[in-house]
Amino acid sequence: MPKFAIVILLLFISVDLQAQTWEVGGAIGGAGYIGDLNPNNPVKVSGLSGGLFVKRNFDGYLSAKLNFTMGKIAADDSKSSSQQFRDRNLSFNTPLKELSLIGEFNFMNYIPDAGPNKYTPYIYTGIGLTAYAPRTTYQGITYSLRNLRTEGEATPYGKNTVSIPYGVGLKYNFNSKWTAAADIGYRYTFTDYLDDVSGVYADPSKLPSAASRVLADRSGEVNGIYIGEPGSQRGDFKPRDTYFFVSFTISYTFVTQRCYF
Repeated sequence: MPKFAIVILLLFISVDLQAQTWEVGGAIGGAGYIGDLNPNNPVKVSGLSGGLFVKRNFDGYLSAKLNFTMGKIAADDSKSSSQQFRDRNLSFNTPLKELSLIGEFNFMNYIPDAGPNKYTPYIYTGIGLTAYAPRTTYQGITYSLRNLRTEGEATPYGKNTVSIPYGVGLKYNFNSKWTAAADIGYRYTFTDYLDDVSGVYADPSKLPSAASRVLADRSGEVNGIYIGEPGSQRGDFKPRDTYFFVSFTISYTFVTQRCYF
């Protein structure tokens, strides 16, 4: 577990060892991304996601949540409606592991089994650390792309990126201290390599391996015509990729009157 997560967890525990304002829960849903292989559809789900969280509710409006989520994003040029993308013919899938600290604000005073409202919309933001590992499949074999340096990077890009979560949701108190919620949350990242695509085609003679050369330019796999001239555009030149989770959660809140009154 990253050091910052341990510090956060200890801070949570030290604030109140009595489990009276705490909430625990799980989430399941979908994941997607906006980047070089999907620049235009901000709600395209390409994989599943799931997670667990523990939340400290300070009152009916504000809370802080320690959240761990796993998901998978993917895209395939061959299935694109754009002829330019189909000609490029790249594809990837990337498992994600995110640990985040999220601040949440309810628009209505919401305390399960004790407050005046059964539901509330909410917004959230925070900071996280995300591990990512782009892969692709070629002739039935799955390749990890980071160390292949398909765009001629001097060194492999990182295994982790800082992420900034932000989103909106709706929660509902459906039974005593139980809450159901649905939300969509985007993650602003500090990497352009969630999909292993960023800038231009590299000079094949400078790539580190035969697998690098094959997977750097896959445009000719269908018709034998390769378009990846060294220095020509491979990615969209935008500096960062974004990913998102669409989540449905169930949680239980430990509530007593003296927690809030």
